[in-house]
Amino acid sequence: MSKDAVNTAVAAPPTDAAQMPADAGDAGYSKDLKARHVNMIAIGGAIGTGLFLGAGGRLHNAGPALAIAYLVCGIFAFFVVRALGELVLYRPSSGSFVSYAREFLGEKGAYVAGWMYFLNWSTTGIADITAIALYTHYWSMFTDIPQWVLALAALAVVLAVNLISVKIFGEMEFWFAIIKVATLVGFMFVGIFLLATQHKVGGQTPGLDVITDNGGVFPHGLMPVVLVMQGVIFAYAALELVGVAAGETAEPEKVVPRAVNSIMWRVGLFYVGSVVLLALLLPGSVYSADQSPFVTVLSKIGVEGAGDVMNLVVLTAAMSSLNSGLYSTGRILRSMAMAGSAPKFTARMNRSQVPYGGILLTCAVCVLGVGLNYLMPAQAFEIVLNVASLGIISTWVIIMICHLIFVRRAKAGLVDRPSFRLPGSPVTEIVTIAFLLSVLGLMWNDPEVGRKTLLLIPVIAAMLVGGWYAIRRRVARAEDRELAELTK
Repeated sequence: MSKDAVNTAVAAPPTDAAQMPADAGDAGYSKDLKARHVNMIAIGGAIGTGLFLGAGGRLHNAGPALAIAYLVCGIFAFFVVRALGELVLYRPSSGSFVSYAREFLGEKGAYVAGWMYFLNWSTTGIADITAIALYTHYWSMFTDIPQWVLALAALAVVLAVNLISVKIFGEMEFWFAIIKVATLVGFMFVGIFLLATQHKVGGQTPGLDVITDNGGVFPHGLMPVVLVMQGVIFAYAALELVGVAAGETAEPEKVVPRAVNSIMWRVGLFYVGSVVLLALLLPGSVYSADQSPFVTVLSKIGVEGAGDVMNLVVLTAAMSSLNSGLYSTGRILRSMAMAGSAPKFTARMNRSQVPYGGILLTCAVCVLGVGLNYLMPAQAFEIVLNVASLGIISTWVIIMICHLIFVRRAKAGLVDRPSFRLPGSPVTEIVTIAFLLSVLGLMWNDPEVGRKTLLLIPVIAAMLVGGWYAIRRRVARAEDRELAELTK
């Protein structure tokens, strides 16, 4: 919705809120995503590369206290998704938070939200293909193949699948999520069994002694736990996919609340529960950044092939994350293109109603990631993880700001709030925004990667400002066209 259209809409009485015109970028999509697809997309968003691969290096650096970091960040992630869920029920849109930013913050807000989200997912895509290459190198038959070749092959496969149709995407994510959940549940049963029977893991007896004999909950102090926060935030990136997927489901008012409300217990069970188990089974020093912690455990229990099976599953998780990234950026870029703030070709859709232009643009950035894997294979994952964190933190902050304005307008009688609401507004939004910005500030304490990442902020800001001045006339023309359509 254009800024002028919004100004017209908010002047209407509350009873007209439901008749507000949809975002121009919502036209042309099928409604083929079913409730089971959206529910499992929500699960898949909560279980990805950040847990399956990223938890290894973070356990090594922060120790068992990583579970606390996951819990704290998980609570704030839930607040963000709950706020987004309320906005979705107010007005479902495939443009999701970009569409809401356009309505509540104007075209400049939508422009910043969209391109920062693109930065997040394009760099996350690089992290995913890097993870896929690392996982594949676990098997000796692939060790001689360069990491960049494996990364390029993974990108090509997922691109082909993503372009077929949204229904195929939904089915693929459904089964990817089933595999991830079943595997994590299976691992947790194995871990509990190892604890209960005191079966040795890597020559050590699991239990609380593994923690107390290796420095306790904070083996390296508080600062390492603080420093991994931005990585933990990255682990929760993709939860906002629920909002994007809602634009392609027939009954968002039924599907979204169920999917959002289930996120909290999934966070507690899968993230916090898994990290606690990992800490009880092996010392943090045994885990490493270049191998999944789950593979590390299963490889040390003497069960032949256990590590191979788990590695195959986490490879699937990385493919799922990459698939989701291409899906979401395709929709977000199309919403922006219809408003004039993204290249025109990103608005194009194929016969299967898939916005292939935006998907191809994201893939082009991922190809640059293939080059990063060629030049710096050892540091590629951590570098793009930190850059992606800038994108996801800014996206979540924008969602909370939009929700604050939405609630303010509802109190003024300009819009109607759905019954599904973020509790504690406006305190919840303000505290969440403060937490997310503090995570950015804490990155300064990491001179190796975090500080260098923060130094990119002025560069990104300059690019956004320059880009806006380059496209502002096109945005104004798009606003005029949409206003003309609304007033016919």
